[in-house]
Amino acid sequence: MWCGIGHLPGGCQRTMGLHCVLILCLFSGWAVGYKQGDNVTLYVNKVGPYHNPQETYHYYTLPVCRPEKVHHKSLSLGEVLDGDRMAESLYYIRFRENVEKKPLCTLTLSEIQVDELQESGFLPHSHKVGLWTHLDFNIEYNGDAVIFANVSVKDVKPVPLEEGVGSVGGVGVGGGSLVVTHTYSVRWFESPLPHSRRAERLRDYSFFPKTLEIHWLSIINSLVLVVLLLGFVIIILMRVLKNDFARYNVEEEGDCDDLDQGDNGWKIIHTDVFRFPPYKSLLCAVLGVGAQFLTLATGIILMALLGMFNVHRHGAINSAAIVLYALTSCVSGYVSCSFYTQINGQRWVWNIILTSSLFSAPLFLTWSVVNSIHWWSGSTQALPATTVLLILGAWVLVGFPLTVIGGIVGKNRAGSFQAPCRTRNIARQIPTQPWYKHTAVHMAIGGFLPFSAISVELYYIFATVWGREHYTLYGILLCVFAILLSVGACISVALTYFLLSGEDHRWWWRSVLSTGSTGLFIFVYSVFYYRNRSSMSGLVQSTEFFGYSLLTALVFSLMLGSVSFWASLAFIRYIYRSLKMD
Repeated sequence: MWCGIGHLPGGCQRTMGLHCVLILCLFSGWAVGYKQGDNVTLYVNKVGPYHNPQETYHYYTLPVCRPEKVHHKSLSLGEVLDGDRMAESLYYIRFRENVEKKPLCTLTLSEIQVDELQESGFLPHSHKVGLWTHLDFNIEYNGDAVIFANVSVKDVKPVPLEEGVGSVGGVGVGGGSLVVTHTYSVRWFESPLPHSRRAERLRDYSFFPKTLEIHWLSIINSLVLVVLLLGFVIIILMRVLKNDFARYNVEEEGDCDDLDQGDNGWKIIHTDVFRFPPYKSLLCAVLGVGAQFLTLATGIILMALLGMFNVHRHGAINSAAIVLYALTSCVSGYVSCSFYTQINGQRWVWNIILTSSLFSAPLFLTWSVVNSIHWWSGSTQALPATTVLLILGAWVLVGFPLTVIGGIVGKNRAGSFQAPCRTRNIARQIPTQPWYKHTAVHMAIGGFLPFSAISVELYYIFATVWGREHYTLYGILLCVFAILLSVGACISVALTYFLLSGEDHRWWWRSVLSTGSTGLFIFVYSVFYYRNRSSMSGLVQSTEFFGYSLLTALVFSLMLGSVSFWASLAFIRYIYRSLKMD
């Protein structure tokens, strides 16, 4: 199935540019084997403001040419989630048969219907609104397959919809009504591209730079950042810690409890550094859900690299995300309950419930608000009841049970915590810390550096998710994703070392918050994007944008917080285990 964005034949056009769009779907897709004269079905889909891609309405809600009985096409889960509502159109297209200015229908528009068409423009300023009454379909084919299709209104003048239809002349005006005749032309062109390479035809319309220099420069810049951070961490491990180990191990041998209490720095807090943190269940839930999203993101990117997502598989990525989220729930349950058992957690049932609802509860709350607003406005983005029950069933019958199963397996297979040093009953007093070691400063540093590594690619992702572009650079996305995780792990180790060197043993939550704050920077960027890089407006679009931007920030916080914590834990175990060498 080929889908594209066309001008609204029964909609709006302002004199200064396109502002309202129609999504057209030509049923060619994977089907080949057309013979000359075979019917090629054209579906109409949805209409909406050009700058508000998520505010969409059914095409036949407007006064346009429509069949006596509307026949809808069965859609996949991903297409329904994307707001698609495909219905058969009146356009009669035969394979490799040209048509010139064939009448589609004649409409008599009342003054109310003309006003409705004017309002469907969603224009932010006062501009003249025109009605396109003719469409040119340009379709490319190779052998027996459709390769590409485009709808155009080039060299066609729109019918002006001025205030008061009685003022419109030459189009059939009378009795307060407007009579218009819609026509269309179909032209077929042979293409050298085979059916298997039809996606290459879309590259001419790509919004990515042709040479991709900005992407590679961004990756090089991020790689330099990773090398510097890795170099810094290696210096800590090879020089500073080596000197500390040599000086420290010369004095005492044996158990950590016999170490010189007169020393200072990270060594003096060996009896407190493995003291379990408060809110253990919440911490483990964060680590579990973070590991789940890390697995999910990796799976989505690998599936994209394998060519499972493209413009010819509309909504496939939405379907894959839901299926993977349900299946990877076992990862969150296993990681959370396993670590919760290791740190002597007792309420493992509550831990599983908290893990399963840590993200699903905010998601359901956000979706309820957004979906209610879409339902109130009549948007096709409001999910049908059957789709809601399907998604809910996937979570109840698959997601939650897998979380429980993963939690039970993790609890039974959890070993000991393996702390190199014993923890004393009385915690050591933490000295006053300088301002640059406070939590807010660490969060600012730990969040900004990972964000800077992905900031360039983030623009293109936002333009895809909140615009009408198609993202295809999945190889570059994988590189950026790996860089993001590497930067997060490295900066976490560095900040944890600085924290411990100040004799502050409260590293557990600090390691999660330091790099997890990247989500805050992403949300701030989303506000910047909304105000300065887009023309989105209105209650419907704004609610969806900021609601799901908050969820995106939460996902990044959980994922990077989990990576940050495990990196810090591995680092701390290494340095304190090394104290007992020799």
